[in-house]
Amino acid sequence: MRRSIDDHPFADEEMPEGVDDAMRISWAVAISDDYDDAEPRVVLTVEEVGRPGTGLVGHFTPDMARRLRLALHDALREIGEVPGS
Repeated sequence: MRRSIDDHPFADEEMPEGVDDAMRISWAVAISDDYDDAEPRVVLTVEEVGRPGTGLVGHFTPDMARRLRLALHDALREIGEVPGS
């Protein structure tokens, strides 16, 4: 089983002014259990916009996905945003 959860292609207007070390990327989150152990995992794909199939794909166990979620939560809090909203 493989199911798409969400995706976002980075638009030109989302690029911060003055940044010179970033590229337009797209990200996609899915779930999959297409593994020998049949355990479900969160699949995160990150690739440059316009270059499908050339990016990085991470297959995260539930614990790894929770750690990433916590890191994003903490980063939002550090920049003064309310995590989860």
